[in-house]
Amino acid sequence: MKTKRKIYAGSLILKILVIAAAAFTIFILGYLIIYILAKGIPHLTPELFSLKYTSDNVSMLPSIINTLIMIGVALAIAVPVGVFSAIYLTEYAKKGNKLVGVIRMTAETLTGIPSIVYGLFGMLFFVAYMKMSYSLLAGILTVAIMVLPTVLRTTEEALLAVPQSYREGSFGLGAGKLRTVFRVVLPSAAPGIVSGVILATGRIAGETAALIYTAGTVADLPQNLLSSGRTLAVHMYVLSTEGLHTDQAFATAVILLVMVLVINVLAEKVASRMRKKQ
Repeated sequence: MKTKRKIYAGSLILKILVIAAAAFTIFILGYLIIYILAKGIPHLTPELFSLKYTSDNVSMLPSIINTLIMIGVALAIAVPVGVFSAIYLTEYAKKGNKLVGVIRMTAETLTGIPSIVYGLFGMLFFVAYMKMSYSLLAGILTVAIMVLPTVLRTTEEALLAVPQSYREGSFGLGAGKLRTVFRVVLPSAAPGIVSGVILATGRIAGETAALIYTAGTVADLPQNLLSSGRTLAVHMYVLSTEGLHTDQAFATAVILLVMVLVINVLAEKVASRMRKKQ
């Protein structure tokens, strides 16, 4: 009886700690969101969405367009490379291959590297050595390298979660390796892959340090990918550091929050539809 009471008491304590941690997290998150909305929404004006940026209107519309370009092109580079790399590691590489272990360890290490290190690398390699100057392309390539480990690891975990019986059933019906991977395994792992894309999208949208050193801080609409431009996060950082447009910086934070939320909701809907089909 004493043992059971001890087990029950321990379980109750752990349950209380878990509930308290969840409540604390929700409280902090809710407070941050409410604070940003309360400080930013009153300062959302039509001038902030002017097509041309000036020092008077500090328009964020060019930054919104730059952010969408940055997210779209960076994901177009990072997602195929990350997914195909994960397919090789899980489906084609031999078990016990030392190279696979090295790649996984390297990817996990790169995931934890501070973004400013990526920014310095991008500035030295893309901006200086490749002579791209401060441009959207230099920033895109930098953030694509930054989110690549995240896409690779999440895709790999999603592929490993697919039951082996799916592969065996496909092989039993006469399908080849390539057909099995793309017709059976990948569709089953699609929700997990989408989750990785959501994480990558959030990191790209909220990145500042890496982009200041590579994409620059020009607030105009880009003529092409070799033009310099600032994203919403960089725009908010510049406004807040100048100290002259703090209210507009909070308004920019509201738009950035809404943009990331909308992207995440759309991606989650795509993932849920994939789950229903599966």
